[in-house]
Amino acid sequence: MKTIKISLILALLLGFNAPLKAIDRTQIAEKASDVAPILIGETIPDVTLFSPEGKPLNLKQEVAKKPTILLFYRGGWCPFCNAQLSQIQQVEAKIKDLGYQLIAISPDTPDALKKSIKERELDYQLASDFNLQATRQFGLAFYISKKYNDKVKSIGGKTQKLEGDERSILPVPAVFILDQEGVIQFEYVNPNFRVRVNPQLLIDAARYALGDGVASKMKIK
Repeated sequence: MKTIKISLILALLLGFNAPLKAIDRTQIAEKASDVAPILIGETIPDVTLFSPEGKPLNLKQEVAKKPTILLFYRGGWCPFCNAQLSQIQQVEAKIKDLGYQLIAISPDTPDALKKSIKERELDYQLASDFNLQATRQFGLAFYISKKYNDKVKSIGGKTQKLEGDERSILPVPAVFILDQEGVIQFEYVNPNFRVRVNPQLLIDAARYALGDGVASKMKIK
């Protein structure tokens, strides 16, 4: 438990270590380690996602309904992402009991989301960012090599590209805890796609954010 508490403090403060200067986060990084995600205390961008039925979802409007945990993952083809989705499913009841909703975002198409929901038996909201709008606005987008893209295709996966760009793009896996105003209270962004946030740490962070969280003390204008 002591280790979890220390990790929680470090994670909560991580967002304040970056210099507060203007950054064009819509620029796509050449590699995962170069992404510039939005920070704790910032307000999420106004982006439109799509439900598994293909209906538009305005993220800010969804977040205004209740505190939200946003999960960005690479796609239903990724075994590490699927393991994380299943782990989140196991603690979903605890997260909802705290008053949160869960929204998991990926570049998958709405049809691919339906497949993930059925195969993983997921009860929470999956949202499609097939046009990469949210991935870019949150500062998580990076290019992957043709070799890696071919590997994704070999396991039945599909990546997305921007119009006029031949290179495929993925999001760095990330978790954001938001209040109803869309202000980030906690974030976990790791360029190493094999490492995901511990579910217990996520619950501890969600509980902390409901009280006197870091972002409630300092909001970045």
